[in-house]
Amino acid sequence: MNINRVHSRARGRCDAVSFNGLAFVVAYDPDAADGIKSQTLNSLFFLDAKLAEVGSGKEALLQTTVYLSDMTMKAEMDEVWCEWIGPRDNWPQRACVGADLGDDVTLIEIVVIAAQI
Repeated sequence: MNINRVHSRARGRCDAVSFNGLAFVVAYDPDAADGIKSQTLNSLFFLDAKLAEVGSGKEALLQTTVYLSDMTMKAEMDEVWCEWIGPRDNWPQRACVGADLGDDVTLIEIVVIAAQI
């Protein structure tokens, strides 16, 4: 059994894990920028990097869950998401849910499952 783990800056967890042709990644804005558009963009850059570390990319996304601290920000997040995700062939199954993200600065977390390519 070969499990690849990309450890997080935070103790006790990984930013990415790959196993058996699948990649599991969590993305967030490591800089906690001001505003949902900036945090979404930074989270997606982070996601790109972590997917690459485990041999995947946005074109291989299968499932995505976007967690927002405030669902009234969904439309602004979607603007950035839709620009980033690209053509229909890249679109994963996606859900967006409101969640308490644990502090007053984190506005978004993105959790994905992707195929390794």
